[in-house]
Amino acid sequence: MATSPQHAHLPPRQRSGISRRLLITATASALLATATACGSAVNTTGESSSDGLITLSMHNPDSKTQDPATYQLVQEFNAKHPDMKIKLEGQPVDQHEQRMTIAAQSGTLPEIFWVYDTLAKTMVKNGNLLDLTPILAENGLKANFAPSMLAGFRQDGIQYGVPYQALITGFYYNKDVLREHGVAVPETFDDLLAAVKKLKAAGVVPIAQGANNSSFSVWAFLTMLDRFGYEQKYPDILAGKARYDNADFLRLYEHVRELAKAGAFPANMSTQTYAQAVASYTAGKAAFLDAGVWEAEKIQKSQVGKSTGFWAGPTFSDGVGDQKLVMNVPSAPFVVSAKVKEDKKKYAAVKAFIQFYYSDAGQKILVDNAQPPVTTYKPDIDSAKDPVFAAVLAEAAKSGWKSPKAQPDLVVSAATASAMYDSFYGVMGGSLSPEEAARNVQKTIK
Repeated sequence: MATSPQHAHLPPRQRSGISRRLLITATASALLATATACGSAVNTTGESSSDGLITLSMHNPDSKTQDPATYQLVQEFNAKHPDMKIKLEGQPVDQHEQRMTIAAQSGTLPEIFWVYDTLAKTMVKNGNLLDLTPILAENGLKANFAPSMLAGFRQDGIQYGVPYQALITGFYYNKDVLREHGVAVPETFDDLLAAVKKLKAAGVVPIAQGANNSSFSVWAFLTMLDRFGYEQKYPDILAGKARYDNADFLRLYEHVRELAKAGAFPANMSTQTYAQAVASYTAGKAAFLDAGVWEAEKIQKSQVGKSTGFWAGPTFSDGVGDQKLVMNVPSAPFVVSAKVKEDKKKYAAVKAFIQFYYSDAGQKILVDNAQPPVTTYKPDIDSAKDPVFAAVLAEAAKSGWKSPKAQPDLVVSAATASAMYDSFYGVMGGSLSPEEAARNVQKTIK
């Protein structure tokens, strides 16, 4: 599989839990002391500071199996640049976030690393990150990106990050199951609700969802939030000029409750994990699956691969603003330690890797590993060989449809993001009313 599953914006297998809070515990303090004493808690290469060897630190311990696209990119770069070797390392995501926090405090950050954008924004304020503007200016590299892929990683005039991978999310659907029960692929919410009722009556699980240790798995519903004006509203909500528990968002939660009452979700949703929800879909036991592009390869290889399509989700007659939205946004960024600028050889290696990663050759490696490009590179996908991946890319490129700038949970605090996930699953499972769900999110906004 091209990449691991995610928290709300990252493939879920990369997650060891749903919390993104960084807990700097006594153990972390000990690590900080060790890092300060030894001079490097993370980037221990055993090489001199000017040999051109750099470290790329990722959010999984085994990139070769968990993130083969990045692994292959590094191997090919090293083969092309024997004088600029990259050491690829990683830890589970929560440990990785903690280690990067400690390394920033002790001045021992690796040269390049993946990090959640919330932490990256703190690091750029503290002067820990390199401004990538000059690197992107070379060889016209910046022109390879759609503006939305870079805009979210710019702060105070500094381009502190570049997109690691792209997120395309929505519903996979089983064409054979829908056909068997006389259900057309929905377009509107009313279509989806009617399909749910018909499938439930026939004994079919309409939508595979799993909340146990994976409450982040509500991607399709986050897109629905954008269809009720979230992108326009959230700056005022965060500024205290508006509220999350507003009339528009409440209408969406009412629709989610309608789906729940119609039997849209599995009876074991609260005890089932996201991985189990995926397994139920790939076993042909559910009509729809709330997920994203990272599952395309797994679904393709499953028994339902030949009958799977992809859908951006329903439009709403009572929604707010543009309804033709498909979530196709950058995930958390790659960033570079500001100290790299102090070493000419390391800076040259970092620059060469970024230029390679975002070249057409680099993006082709992403595509070959069933990941969508993050640049304007146009992949040539064999729809006969890879119909599921092709279906995801086709949905993301539908004429007349556009993407929000960011996934809704990526522009708020970790506490608010977690409350958003819980609010949807609370209404889906019947433990929260729409009013309670929205109010719980509002309580986390300071």
